[in-house]
Amino acid sequence: MSQIVLWRRLAAEYAGSAFLTAAVIGSGIAAVRLSPGDTGLELLENAAATAAGLYAIILMFGPVSGAHFNPVVSFADAAFGGLRWRDAAAYLPAQVAGCVTGAVVANLMFGLAAVSVSVKDRASVPHFLAEVIATLGLILVIMALARSGRSHSAPAAVGAYIGAAYFFTSSTSFANPAITVGRMFSNTFAGIAPASAPAFIGAQVIGGGIAIVLVKMLYPGITKDEAADIVVPHHADGAADGAAPLDHEARTHLPR
Repeated sequence: MSQIVLWRRLAAEYAGSAFLTAAVIGSGIAAVRLSPGDTGLELLENAAATAAGLYAIILMFGPVSGAHFNPVVSFADAAFGGLRWRDAAAYLPAQVAGCVTGAVVANLMFGLAAVSVSVKDRASVPHFLAEVIATLGLILVIMALARSGRSHSAPAAVGAYIGAAYFFTSSTSFANPAITVGRMFSNTFAGIAPASAPAFIGAQVIGGGIAIVLVKMLYPGITKDEAADIVVPHHADGAADGAAPLDHEARTHLPR
């Protein structure tokens, strides 16, 4: 489990969630202005910017909090013992607040009203299924890397997965309850109507639950220390907080 004090991790989750949402919404606004009327190109630009931005944001904040930026990731981590349940509960409001902040900042950067509630209706059975699949895949990617000692690859793998899922899911892969809430506050390309959000969030929770079951089946030997390394290892500052740092080399070379 992380030895970094909780307030630092919460600050990292808040800031990272804000940057991520600003990247998603801001690139969506830019795409519409750069390629008006060409939805395919707009989505490509939005997906590419999101994938690249997510890669960089995980590198920025991962060493502090693990770079979850997603309540489903945090609670999946807690389910495997890598994060205390109370810490996962504390991550949630920080992630949601960060996503709302990121939406407001994105709106302002492009000269829009700070808050404009989205009217983009996305609720449908195909979208619901797509969000289940998108979230399921995201958790599997993260947990598979942690179990196999390849958490160093997570920034690239997670960014690549989300970028691809923009296209292979009909919902464009929100896969994150916090960013679903944040995207309600921008009536732009990446927005979602408040009436559609509950279905998306429900699907994401279901996808996360299915992923936990599959991970237990596919990787029955996953340890608390391995789970603590999602999305990326975040133990290096333990000594600075009065706790002995964990030996990452020892953890990543445990017998499989």
